[in-house]
Amino acid sequence: MSRRSEREESRKRRRRTSRIVAATVAVVALVGGVGAVGTAWATGGLGEWMDPTAECVEPIELTVLTDRAIAATVQAVAAEYDASETACSHTEVVAQESADTAAVLASGNATDVDAWIPDSPVWLVRMASMARSLGRPVPDIALERSIATSPIVFAVPVSRAEEFAGRDLSWKGLLTDEFAAILPDPEASSASLNALQSLESRVDIAQPRQFQNAMIRLNAEVPANADAAFAALSVSDPGTVAIASEQQVALHNRKTGADPLLALYPSDGSLALSYPFLRLLDESELAKNLPGADEQAGDADPESAELARRARELGALKIALWEATARFAGDGFRDGLGGGELEQDGVVEDPVEVSSAAASAQVAILRTWGVVSVRSRILTVIDLSGSMEEPTVSGQRRIDVLQQAAAATLSQFSGQVDLGVWGFSTLRAGAQDWESLAPIDQLSSDAHRQLLNEVIASLPTRLGGATGLYDTTLAAVQSVLESYDPAKVNSVLLLTDGRNEDENGISGEQLLAELAALQDPERPVPVTLVGIGPDTDLESMRRIAEATGGAAYSAARPEDLTVVLNDALSQRACRPNC
Repeated sequence: MSRRSEREESRKRRRRTSRIVAATVAVVALVGGVGAVGTAWATGGLGEWMDPTAECVEPIELTVLTDRAIAATVQAVAAEYDASETACSHTEVVAQESADTAAVLASGNATDVDAWIPDSPVWLVRMASMARSLGRPVPDIALERSIATSPIVFAVPVSRAEEFAGRDLSWKGLLTDEFAAILPDPEASSASLNALQSLESRVDIAQPRQFQNAMIRLNAEVPANADAAFAALSVSDPGTVAIASEQQVALHNRKTGADPLLALYPSDGSLALSYPFLRLLDESELAKNLPGADEQAGDADPESAELARRARELGALKIALWEATARFAGDGFRDGLGGGELEQDGVVEDPVEVSSAAASAQVAILRTWGVVSVRSRILTVIDLSGSMEEPTVSGQRRIDVLQQAAAATLSQFSGQVDLGVWGFSTLRAGAQDWESLAPIDQLSSDAHRQLLNEVIASLPTRLGGATGLYDTTLAAVQSVLESYDPAKVNSVLLLTDGRNEDENGISGEQLLAELAALQDPERPVPVTLVGIGPDTDLESMRRIAEATGGAAYSAARPEDLTVVLNDALSQRACRPNC
């Protein structure tokens, strides 16, 4: 066997066993050693408790994905742990944006990972929401306490600090447009998402659109990351700040030749980035190791022995990370509880008081941001077949639920979105299965927005016919391509409650072949399909989505349509790559 084959086989063996670490420890504890095992696990000494004379013959290979901001520090701590006398491990630390890791985990393509350290617990919720929307099982991940934190601040150039002398900067002031801010893309920046939550929590209940208006202002310039935001500060209007974490400011100030920054702390408090330690588990393998699952294995089972070793190494690495407060402080991070002193240029030494972020609230904010912010051209194609008359469990008809969701979504779009509407069913316009109800045009036009509201209001009066899904999908993609705008995200959003019923139109296989022929990486037109109710043909929808780089979503309960619709729209900017 080649060395490469040996490595692959070794990795396969360890993947079969790595997911059941927690269950193995739990079973041992339940069987008879709760106190002793619990103490050994908490102190990182489980290996010695089980076999104090164990010799490290073959190191356990651990793979840890971390947010880029903290990867270098985690790598240093992991290397020190691997080199210690008590360790028997080799840890690979992979730096990756938290947004990318969440997408990979949701898609089921991260089977070789032991732990994940994102820059916010909200990524766990976002990953789960994404997996459900894609119709995939949610990965089983254990959330443990954070290894580091970093408050959200307003960053300003030291050279322009006089512009802020004597000023009281607060989230409330930013919400009411007392000063300008540069906000890195919240789709990728947890610092920005925390900032948006801070803004939302200070909205005046008498002004319900205050938060949305603030998001539209912040959307005027959305750099990709903190470094781009800091660069934009040098050419910004006087009194402009950049949203960032305290650690990002400290890191910037250590760069040679960088214009130093000063962290200004919001007078009305702030949230903080939090870097939790997440252990990846596998339910199917956990089940195999519950009591009684394998009565013959016993203490001599090689897999159980390796599981115990993996438990010890992963647990001890976690403890090492929790205890490495001085090293994290040296890289600009507060400790996992928000405390600790920093000796970093541009930030205060003593810890500041912060509040905890609410993951569910941030997911909802991100959906709203996605709808409001993305510069896009969308052709919305709505099923007007007779089955849309059928009632839902709430008593409302399917078309009523769709109408309400469409109106709510339209109200959130900014003027940077171009939107058009088609209706479809069999024989909608002569032999044609579709008809244009409103052309694709800018929502910045009051007349066009009014037209769209009128179209949405008229939908219940337009029902009839069967579902002409395949011909309509092809025609919609062709129509968007004919008027393609390379400066925007061009896409088709199709909402249906059924399956193709046009016996005189093209087949599913013909549709996929036609869509494949239209594909152009330079001019992508992803089709996002949303199934409404229990009767949709999700398999065909997924095949269409895959052929165009889009996605298929299911609102099995029509009353969930608004949430699913916002999820679908909030991810349109990353298609076809997410």
